[in-house]
Parts: sequence; structure tokens; C-alpha cells
Amino acid sequence: MRYVELLAPAKNLETGKAAIDHGADAVYIGPHRYGARSQAGNSLDDIAELCRYAHQFDAKVYATVNTLIYDNEVDDVLHLLSDLDSIGVDAVLIQDMRLLSKGIRQCYSHMALHASTQADNRTADKVRWLHENGFERAVLARELSLEEIRTIHKAVPEMELEVFVHGALCVSYSGLCYASEHCFGRSANRGECAQFCRLKFDLEDADGNIIEKGRHLLSLRDMCRIDNLEELLEAGVMSFKIEGRLKDISYVKNVTAAYSQRLNEIISRHPGEYQRTSKGRVEYNFKPNLRKTFNRGYTEYFLYGRTPDIFSPDTPKAIGEYVGRVKEIRGHSFNVAGTAVFTNGDGLCFLNHERELEGFRVNRVEGNRLFPFNMPRNLRPGMSLYRNNDVAFDRLMSGKTAERKIPVTMILGRTADGVSLDVVGYGQSSVTILLEKAQKPQLENIHKQLSKLGNTPYVCDKVIVNDGLEECFIPSSVLSELRRTALC
Repeated sequence: MRYVELLAPAKNLETGKAAIDHGADAVYIGPHRYGARSQAGNSLDDIAELCRYAHQFDAKVYATVNTLIYDNEVDDVLHLLSDLDSIGVDAVLIQDMRLLSKGIRQCYSHMALHASTQADNRTADKVRWLHENGFERAVLARELSLEEIRTIHKAVPEMELEVFVHGALCVSYSGLCYASEHCFGRSANRGECAQFCRLKFDLEDADGNIIEKGRHLLSLRDMCRIDNLEELLEAGVMSFKIEGRLKDISYVKNVTAAYSQRLNEIISRHPGEYQRTSKGRVEYNFKPNLRKTFNRGYTEYFLYGRTPDIFSPDTPKAIGEYVGRVKEIRGHSFNVAGTAVFTNGDGLCFLNHERELEGFRVNRVEGNRLFPFNMPRNLRPGMSLYRNNDVAFDRLMSGKTAERKIPVTMILGRTADGVSLDVVGYGQSSVTILLEKAQKPQLENIHKQLSKLGNTPYVCDKVIVNDGLEECFIPSSVLSELRRTALC
């Protein structure tokens, strides 16, 4: 049996809980300093609360302390790591190997060590060295192919391998981009990337002739490997990571749900071979749709080798989902050829003849005729139209979109002096009581009382009543006491 983990981002406590609710087996979150996303820092109290919430479902919390560390910061980082260990963090991601010389592998009893992708983990030799130095997991470079991942797993099978499967891509190998620091004094290795690769550039030949002017030549599309999960599993990947510690809660809900459902579908076709690392069954109130979440267009990147269609030169912004073509423009409105349904307030966009992205807000909808708040000047018949703000979907995502519960089986039986309750795998309790024959059948009330699990993380899947207890009178208060004690 191989364990499989879906790892989701947590910008804060709220998004971390949402990730767990929507099917994540683990979340990664940054403390208030030394994380590779300086704008997504969190207090120790919030991380501790996230640990408490996640651990109900045997889900894990990983802390990102993955910047380079200055000499005068080492002691502060060691104190931070000790604090993270004490509040129940399951693992810490680091980049700076100097921390190994401080004996951190031996200092923290609770936390595992994960080598951040910022450490540039792309060869079997590097992964073997990490394992020999106390790391339990390596987060591999995004640029590796499926065959390269397989080769690393075969060479170091005892090392857990984590790969990114969704989200933004860096134009350089992670940890090896110095453009932001050089141009703006903001180091990506200190959590302050200025997104240099999302800027416009001119491309000139050796003679100074301009080949491309004002294009986003370094801006990559976003990764999407939801259709490649089974192959990655077979290659030895254990943890599937969603990028996005700066993304909002709707993104986390939608993407986590999509990947969790796909993993469950794969596991269902391989009974006894794979198992999720956390517990709980999720009921969703929406249908995930990755096209409705922020993306710059999707790519599998280099999973099957180097490919040319990985970048998004027209815009670094989210274009959104394709909704049709402009059919006819009349006055201050136009109609759309397509099957999409629109809502007042939708945000639409298009690429004009200069390949610039233009956006506008829909003020009124009459069937497939749209009335913008301000009619775009460069909109023309035949242009492709995209929706990057779906009001109906956003409204749906702002509510309760999922509920996660752990199914339990309850077995009610006799003891020498009363009754006992065994909640399989979770706890037991017993009560001393004189049993008397009931005047009417008790099975319905037994099921009713034992199934009242309220705001707990549990849901009663099955009640088994043994020893003829369905014919005995057991007060509801006794059944409630049995239930509470067994699950406390």
C-alpha cells in the first residue's frame, strides 16, 4: 500500500481550513518571517489553530522557512523552528543548508525535514545527499520530466518525492533566479520576488533590429497536471502540490476539490494499491472547474520533455475561460456566438489587434446580448471573448461549498454490568446500568441517539446493535453519554 498526499496552499488560517475541508491531506503555510512568500506570513497562534483543525482528520501542516538565512538571523530562525515544533507543525521546508550544521534534525522531535524546491532538487545525487543528511522529503524542481522523476525515485526509493502539479511557474529553476534582486533589490530567495518575468520586453537581434516589441517574453503559462496524476504516481511521486500561497480562498477551494476528486477516482481503480494519508469523506456543493480559477493558460510544462507552448507572451494576467466569439456589435451592446450563460457584473476580456488584453464589465444581460458598462473601443466582430470574473461562480464559492466528515461505525454491546459502545478505530466507553426489557422496540431510538454527532468531525455510517439490546430499555441520556465519552 502506497500513501498518496494532496498538498494545498494556505495563505492564512481561513484558507488553510478551507483546503482541509475541500479534500487536502496536508497544507503548507508560512510563519511571520523567513518564508518564500513574505506577503503571506502568519502568527504562531494561527498556525497552531490550523494544526489542531487539520489533525482532526489526520491531515498535516507544513511550515515554510525556506529563504536564505543571513548570519545574524540564525539564532532567530532556530527559535522559530523550536516554536513551530512545539505547536504541532508536522514538517518544515528549508532551503538554507547551513541549518543542518546547527543539528536541527536532532533538536526537533515532532517535525520532519523537507527540502524546499528553492534548494534546486533536480538530480538523484542531490536527493540522495538530502536523504543522507536527514531529510524525509524532497520537493523536486518543476522543470523535471516524468522520466527524470522516475529515475530519481528508482535511485533513492526511500525518499518521499513531492512535485508541483498546479499553479504559477518561474522562468528559472526555483532558487536560481537572481533577476529580481539584480534589477530591484528584492531577492526571490528572501521571499520578495518582484515578478520580473511578468514584465514587458523588447527582443532585438545582434544588429539591433527589433523582432518583438513590448511582449511578455518571459511570462510562462500556469502548470496544470490534473490529467497526469496517475503517471506521476507510477513514477514514484507521493505528494502532489498545488502552488498558491498568495491566492484567495476561492482558488484554494476550487483547485483542491478538483485534484482531490481526481485522486479519489484514480485510487478507486487501484484497490489496495494506494491510500490517502488523511481521513474523512468530503461532500461538495459545487462542481470544480479549473477554467474558472485564475490562470494564464495551462501547460503540462516539461513533463514529456521540452515543448515550445509553455509561455504566455500576450499578458501575464488571467484571461479566463473562453465563452464565445463576438457576433454583432450594435450601438452600446453586442451579442455572443456560443453557449455560455452570462450574469450581470461578469468580467469579460479580449485580445485586441495589438495583442493587448482589454477588459470590461457587463452591466446588463439580455440572453446572449451584452450591454457593457463602458463599450470597449477596440472590440470587433469575430474576436474571441473570455470571462475572467464569473459572478455566479464567485457567489457560489463565497458560501459553504464543502463539508468534510470522518465516517464511523458504532457497535453497541453488553458488559457484565451494563452496556458498552465501541466507535471502531476511535474510542470505547461503557456505562453501568440495570437492563430491563422494553415495552416497544428500541432500535430506532438507539440509531437516533448514537448518530447525533453535531459539530464533531464525525458522521455515523453504521450502527450495530449486539446481544439483543434492541429489545432492552436504554435511556437516551445513557446513549448520549456513551457517544460523548467514546469520542472525547
